This record gives sequence, structure tokens and C-alpha cells, in this order.
Amino acid sequence: MKVKSIIELTFKTKEDAEIVYQTLEVDNENFLDSNLKDKKITYETDNDSLTTTLATIDDMIACEILAEKITSIEK
Repeated sequence: MKVKSIIELTFKTKEDAEIVYQTLEVDNENFLDSNLKDKKITYETDNDSLTTTLATIDDMIACEILAEKITSIEK
């Protein structure tokens, strides 16, 4: 079975989106297709199992939350 997902994250500023995108891109390479446009990051997955898809999404969201907290501390 193929499982596809799309996650869109919209940030308050373009700068915040760029920081999070650049921070997570290294980890997401080969696991997620990502795209940054203005204040929005879009992630797409295409896996062979629901378990893998959920684990990938869970890891990505955890990393995004951490990156977002770090960007808010610096301001």
C-alpha cells in the first residue's frame, strides 16, 4: 500500500519560515520533499506503509516545534 501525505506550515514571517526550513532541510533530505514559498513550508511524503509515514511526520513535527521555540527565544 502507498501512503502519501502533505503537510503545510504557515509562519508569521518569511524570516521564521526560512530559518525553520533551513534548519530542518538537512534532517528531511531523502525522507520528505519540501518546498518553501513566502511564509509557507510544504512537506510531502510517499511511503510504503502507514507506520513509516506516521513516524516520519511525528519526527518532522517534533523537530519543527523545537526549531520554532528556538526562533522565538532569539527575538
